[in-house]
Amino acid sequence: MRRFMLVLGVAALATGCGQNDKGTVSQAAASTVQPKKKPAFCFFEAKETKAWKASRGKDGNIIVKGKAYRSDGRYKAEFGPPEISGTAASISPTITNNDTGFSQPDDWWDISATIPASAGVDTVKVTCGEDVLATLPVKTKA
Repeated sequence: MRRFMLVLGVAALATGCGQNDKGTVSQAAASTVQPKKKPAFCFFEAKETKAWKASRGKDGNIIVKGKAYRSDGRYKAEFGPPEISGTAASISPTITNNDTGFSQPDDWWDISATIPASAGVDTVKVTCGEDVLATLPVKTKA
């Protein structure tokens, strides 16, 4: 009986110590500093990308175009997901498995992407890892 009471007392103590005020936990979580996001790996050298252009489509979103070189026909070049911060956007070329069944002439892939919800953006940076390949100004739609 003593052993049972001792175990019951320890369990009650442990349960009481584990409870926190949810407001305090939420406030602590909100005030933590978010770690800086690491840039994605760059599969291209600067000489393996060219012809960067940015224009605004009829819907007001920005369309980014360029070319990227991939010597291995098993892979194709494409854009990764864009990021928007204020009036600037950034987008990076990346590679993926070639599901087209063919390669490109001279291994240069035409790549294009539309940046959604980019009506207020006036500058697009094409980045590769930590490097900026191009800074493209875009006129805002009046």
